[in-house]
Amino acid sequence: MALYLSISPDPATLAERAAEVLEVLGGKAIETYGRFILCLAGGNTPRALYEQWAKQSSLDWGRVVLLFGDERCVPPDDPRSNYRMVAESLLATLPNQPYMLRMEGEAEDPAQAALNYDHALRELLGQQGAIHVALLGVGPDGHTASLFPGSDALREGSAFCVRTDAPASAAGGREVSRLTLTVPALRRARKLMFLAAGAEKADVLQRVVEGPLDPESMPAQFFLRDERLNVNLLMDEAAAANLSRRE
Repeated sequence: MALYLSISPDPATLAERAAEVLEVLGGKAIETYGRFILCLAGGNTPRALYEQWAKQSSLDWGRVVLLFGDERCVPPDDPRSNYRMVAESLLATLPNQPYMLRMEGEAEDPAQAALNYDHALRELLGQQGAIHVALLGVGPDGHTASLFPGSDALREGSAFCVRTDAPASAAGGREVSRLTLTVPALRRARKLMFLAAGAEKADVLQRVVEGPLDPESMPAQFFLRDERLNVNLLMDEAAAANLSRRE
């Protein structure tokens, strides 16, 4: 399957477009499978998407299952928590609540928390089940979820969730342990949907999408350069500025 690019003029239009796509995909999944299993991403661009989607959605949210692609090892009320961001931007204004499979970022033993999430995800999906849509972003170093360049998590071949460490450059100057879904887990998604906004993403997107293939150094390439996967890359004009391919 080929990578599909969608370019919006600005971040607000990007959020609206992404919300429209998720609404359609969610409705189709509920109609076909009886539920919509969505893996969420953290960050400012997903936050804008969640806020927009909550305003316009008519999905039966009681039949939606929300997962997390990664989480910082902090309590759920910590400002750095992806769960808190989702609770504030999406859950707070929905008419009915989805089923939430939250990563236990507050656990004293992050490795055990990762194992618990692995077991819960396998039980949810079963042998043949799949995540219907996984939302992802691209960090300035080419990471996605909490799959950082050169990390052991990139070489995990069987576990669906592992504990990892974010480099200080990605953690506000201090290392914070994280939980992350792995390459095998995310590759089980029927559709991967990457979001990117802002001129600061232009250089890294060009390198990930069009530069030399080196997923150990640019982990987002594990997905954006894998032609076997169904991948959408939704950007605004500023983020897409350096790409030679526009469609």
